[in-house]
Amino acid sequence: MRKVVITGMGAITPIGNSVAAYSQALFNGISGAGPITRFDAHRYKTRFGCEVKNFDAQQYMDRAEARKMDLVSQFAMAAAVQAIEQSMPHRNGIDPTRIGVILGTANGGPSTYETQVKQFAQGDGSPAFTPHFIPMMMANAIPANICNRFGFTGMNYTTVAACASSNIAIADAMNKIRYGQADIMLAGGAEASITEAAMGGFAAMRALSTNNDNVLTASRPFDSQRDGFVIGEGAVLFVLEEKEHALQRGANILAELVGCAITSDAYHIAAPHPNGDGAARGMLLALQDAGLSPKDVDMVSAHATATPTGDLCEAIALQKTFGNHLQQVPITATKASHGHLLGGAGAMGLLSAIVAITEQQVPPTINTTTLDPALPAGFWLVTDKPRPHKIDIALCNSFGFGGHNASIICKKPS
Repeated sequence: MRKVVITGMGAITPIGNSVAAYSQALFNGISGAGPITRFDAHRYKTRFGCEVKNFDAQQYMDRAEARKMDLVSQFAMAAAVQAIEQSMPHRNGIDPTRIGVILGTANGGPSTYETQVKQFAQGDGSPAFTPHFIPMMMANAIPANICNRFGFTGMNYTTVAACASSNIAIADAMNKIRYGQADIMLAGGAEASITEAAMGGFAAMRALSTNNDNVLTASRPFDSQRDGFVIGEGAVLFVLEEKEHALQRGANILAELVGCAITSDAYHIAAPHPNGDGAARGMLLALQDAGLSPKDVDMVSAHATATPTGDLCEAIALQKTFGNHLQQVPITATKASHGHLLGGAGAMGLLSAIVAITEQQVPPTINTTTLDPALPAGFWLVTDKPRPHKIDIALCNSFGFGGHNASIICKKPS
């Protein structure tokens, strides 16, 4: 199989609107949490989240183009522009038929849907919908807008698998290149679900933290006092490229993708399997795909949403995957900083792994002060501050409602 590398990255996140800004905030232990500003949340059980701040869509597109996109597509377009400018600022000689886009999202464009339906319900019953309603809300519009903007005519679609969506998108893109179906792929995830209905729905499931008095420290992965996730938003996109193709055009290689796997729990629509078998099997299959053993892994970027059940199930799966070697593998859970991007979570996790490899430091898991005593013995969660560490290979987990499990392995470029 052909080798796959990353030659560009773009990020719009709650802790920074570029990869550099994100990385600096992550290693400095900054929290992106704050009171919700997208709507009046004073009646909600959870009144805070991790919103993107100071985002100006017109830095990346003109006003007319932006008005025809849901916020999720604006985030994705901005991240795509950043990644493409880094990887291939001059695209002369690059075949656009060999470039595609695969993007993961859990919900598409919910703010457009909610706004239009609310206006309809409050009106006189006349179906006065904007002609942009469907193109703005449909999930496949996100990668389609990117292809339209840049003239990429290769494959173009969206993966929807709850919070595993973007890891699956990246895995799909990786395999398209491996098997010769593309030379370059944009892949990643985007989400903009800090909306009235989404917040209300997650709150009704008791999935969200309700620590409204301590929003900056509400997300506490693997902590004994964790009480749910803090919702986030944004987009992270990568330029994946066949290694020889990248070398021939002199592209800067940021990381290499060497393994991936996707499994299903087949257990419950909104809860992980308590024995962690599906997640563990996914990690082991990803290692097998990469030709590696658990002892080769230098760091884990955990899914770790700070839900009571989810974190413990992931820890059990990690124990099954690594055995006694788990005590030698530092783990980071960065959602404590930037929140849970739902369909964009996997891409954000991979970004944290790549910046860790670049800096040779494990990013800190902020807010976690007392590890859950039910965690496996020797569970090594990096907290408080970055941990200098030799990182050549990192494993990135992403798990979603529906029992979706996706693991990706990246390595330091050679």
